[in-house]
Amino acid sequence: MTIYDILQVLITLGALVALTPPLGRFMARVFQGERTWLSPLVGPVERLTYRAGGVNPAEEMSWKRYAGALLLFNLLGFLVVFGLQMLQKFLPLNPQGLANVSWHSAFNTAVSFMTNTNWQGYAGETTMSYLTQMAGLTVQNFVSAATGMAVALALIRGITRRSMATIGNFWADMVRTTLYILLPLAVVWTLVLISQGTVQTFDACQTATTLEGTEQVIALGPAASQIAIKQLGTNGGGFFNSNSSVPFENPSPISNWFETLAILLIPSATVYMYGVMSGSRRHGWIVYAAMMILLLVGLGVSLYSEFNATHAQLGTGSGPILEGKEARFGVTNSVIWSTFTTAASNGSVNAMHSSLTPLAGGIAMFNIMLGGIIFGGVGAGLYGMLLFVLLTVFLAGLMVGRTPEYFGKKIESGEIKMVILAIIAPAMAILIGSAVSVVAPSGLSSLANKGPHGLSEILYAFSSAAGNNGSAFAGLSANTPWYNILLGLAMLIGRFAVILPALAIAGSLAVKKSSPPSPGTFATDSGIFLILLLGIIIIVGALTFFPALSLGPIVEHFLMQSGRTF
Repeated sequence: MTIYDILQVLITLGALVALTPPLGRFMARVFQGERTWLSPLVGPVERLTYRAGGVNPAEEMSWKRYAGALLLFNLLGFLVVFGLQMLQKFLPLNPQGLANVSWHSAFNTAVSFMTNTNWQGYAGETTMSYLTQMAGLTVQNFVSAATGMAVALALIRGITRRSMATIGNFWADMVRTTLYILLPLAVVWTLVLISQGTVQTFDACQTATTLEGTEQVIALGPAASQIAIKQLGTNGGGFFNSNSSVPFENPSPISNWFETLAILLIPSATVYMYGVMSGSRRHGWIVYAAMMILLLVGLGVSLYSEFNATHAQLGTGSGPILEGKEARFGVTNSVIWSTFTTAASNGSVNAMHSSLTPLAGGIAMFNIMLGGIIFGGVGAGLYGMLLFVLLTVFLAGLMVGRTPEYFGKKIESGEIKMVILAIIAPAMAILIGSAVSVVAPSGLSSLANKGPHGLSEILYAFSSAAGNNGSAFAGLSANTPWYNILLGLAMLIGRFAVILPALAIAGSLAVKKSSPPSPGTFATDSGIFLILLLGIIIIVGALTFFPALSLGPIVEHFLMQSGRTF
């Protein structure tokens, strides 16, 4: 690595940390119902939206009613996206005359965008019409991210409220997230991307003549607006097949930097928002520190591995490996992106993850396997991490022989059962789905590579689906009935088997009384708690996924050291 590589890392991380407090404070003001500088502009639109929907934003909901509204809204979103794909041949804004999508691909895609996964088993520019991209996929990029934020807000209220049976209003949380946070930032990022050359047009594809005299079809479309929200909403689904490695999506190093920063911007600010809304900024920074340490360790290992590739990969000597990377971005920017996109549940890529070294690819996979808690998706990263916080508090209480408490509330068996369910369900979807696929002919028929790398391709696909990430390892042709259905089911489990327990915990904690701290209260804003939290995360992740990782990227790393590649 050169000094310029180090500067790229420091500038990106520095900007992320610097922007976190102001955006986090703004978000806290929005969700606490306080007036902000956007209120004169957005307030009338917000009130009109409530009036049009017949919603009273001041009407609070129990956790069951909140969950019911969330499930109904997501079901309607699924049906709209599914219907647009099945009928797009007959609908407007289809200048290429693209055919209807197959039922199993339409199912997978509708589930994918509804769950904020954005896994794509298809080539966007040759499969989806402009109407499907905008009215279906782009809309879900907003509302699926807002759904995650709504759950995080509900859990925060459950933790901070005392003796209350309600946790907020789902519709109000959705509207405020979309109008005050996602939409304004998306407008800014769209303008930046257009200024760099990202396409934004309704024109049909253009045909150009190459220097060799052959004709090439150049795909166009309203891409910049979708790229902005795909990054800011931790969605990741690209307008084009090759995602953010395509010049029309990501034209320059400047656009690449802004897209990279956008991946973690809102999830990072959400943690600070939690510190403000909970009344304990110090505890918020402890949670933030846990996420940042995990991110930095993964980034450091990935950079070391990529800049010290072996003779088996390079053919001669050792050094950085450029296979599968865009020359205009280089190794460092590609590794920063791969680490950020898998630390969040984003899933966009600017390089081929299958071409990463086994260690760097393994880090990307492990980031997803942890459940997207290293900042994670919009809202989803925070509520996922808070589940581990509750587990840590519970285990620490058992170790010292005291009733576990969090913000003065007793953490009892009911809450811990929900925590365990939310942690185990996605892990089961990953491991069982991968195990079935490596022995079933339908699962192996579309596999490109053999040996441990082939296992990694399948394992990564199910990790990406159940972790609601959406990135792909490549080498696996997943647009088949087998993978479209199984991965779609994994996405549903990974999303709702975490959301529903989180809402149940929120409802359970909201009704509890809070006792003042005593000399025996275990502090959750100390370095000891940070160490315990990191230990629980690593132990749970290692015990759950280490055997599978040992057969995939870990054994591939050692085989690569002896000169064997796959």
